Amino acid sequence: MTRSREAWVLFLLTRIVGVAVDAAVVGAAYLSAFVLRFDFAEPSWGWRKVAMSYLTVCVVHLVSLALCGCYRLAWRRIAVPQMPRYICATLLAALLLTTMRFLLPELGFAHIRPPYSITVICFFFATAGVIGVRYAWRLYWLSSQREAELLERSENTFDNSVAARFFSGRVVMVTGAGGSIGSEIVRQIAAAGAKKILMVERGENALYEINREMVRARCASIVKPLMVDCGDAAHIKAVLDAEKPSVVLHAAAYKHVPMVEMNPEEGWRNNTEVTRCLAELAAKSGVERFVLISTDKAVKPISVMGKTKLAAEQAIMALNGESSTSFCAVRFGNVFGSSGSVVPLFREQIAAGGPVTVTHPDMRRYFMTIQEAVSLVLQAASREERAIYTLDMGEPVRILDLAENMISQAGFRPYVDIPIVFTGIRPGEKLFEEIDVSDRSAFKTDMAKIYVTKPDVAGMPDKVK
Repeated sequence: MTRSREAWVLFLLTRIVGVAVDAAVVGAAYLSAFVLRFDFAEPSWGWRKVAMSYLTVCVVHLVSLALCGCYRLAWRRIAVPQMPRYICATLLAALLLTTMRFLLPELGFAHIRPPYSITVICFFFATAGVIGVRYAWRLYWLSSQREAELLERSENTFDNSVAARFFSGRVVMVTGAGGSIGSEIVRQIAAAGAKKILMVERGENALYEINREMVRARCASIVKPLMVDCGDAAHIKAVLDAEKPSVVLHAAAYKHVPMVEMNPEEGWRNNTEVTRCLAELAAKSGVERFVLISTDKAVKPISVMGKTKLAAEQAIMALNGESSTSFCAVRFGNVFGSSGSVVPLFREQIAAGGPVTVTHPDMRRYFMTIQEAVSLVLQAASREERAIYTLDMGEPVRILDLAENMISQAGFRPYVDIPIVFTGIRPGEKLFEEIDVSDRSAFKTDMAKIYVTKPDVAGMPDKVK
């Protein structure tokens, strides 16, 4: 079967399903109108004639929807501009049914046309139902878009056996455990068979959600929710001394470039000084491996956020050799679906009918799915190097292409149905981030997509080199 024929068959099947669903919606609206009008009692002409008249009502509604062009639109494309078309269709159906009632007033025609009151009530129910099912499908469509589909590649899977052996039976502390990256770290460490997971998170709701998820999953690991600010040195020290974790995965940080740009002092305190303090406490408590979740923005940084993360890297790497603790950091780019990333922002804007905002037509970023990134982070954590690791993120994605792709996948036409507006590069942003895993910048490891960044390229001071 040719692609054009496949597309035509798919179009036909979806329209048939759409007609069937609309028939069911109209039936539910018609029955609800009778129930409301007659207070659950049977009308004088009987339910049999009501059922017979439904055939007329259904056909009139379906023909009206077709005449108004409603079946030319994909369900996932419904938005506020399309609503008048559906309202006009159900209004046309109501006018036709009202005309039939006027021309056929005798009760003997009750099996053909509905009463005036039923037509009016059915109009409101049918309008809400026809639009409602389409909006529900659209929201489902938007929420079910898989990250790999947006990347236009299959999601990578990795051999996690080494990482699983490393984490199995260990006590592991995860900071920022309620965040996008932190919560996925918790999930994957639990799957690896960790003995106990210390979930450190200062946000109550975020901690509640990941704790509830882990309890519901009935994982074998003991999970302990700890509502602690990583900047509270005394509290962190008490946790480290009491629980004796052998691994610390530090994911807690401020990650949004514009926010940290506007609050540089707090960004420095939270991203750099808190990391330094946590690393020193970890070393004193005998932690075996300390892993800092870093970012590609630490490479030749121009933003405050990037500079704070580079300084955090430098701070922990300077501690190597001063204790038995092995310190490392893992750099990678953006992850799909993380809080504050462009993907949920674009979804929200598309669902609202636009506009979709893009900073610059040439803006490019590296992307991975959360599962891919965390899988590689845990593999890097299981290694022995005291180094800055860089993940191979593949080719950078042009943000404008991503926006256009998401709009198209939602069933809309970019620039026609959903406008795209360029807002300009914000302070601290680059057009291109600089992840380089070539021979001149990094050493390849025996694990796929994991590289050890050369100290000169990593921006480490002479002491660390």
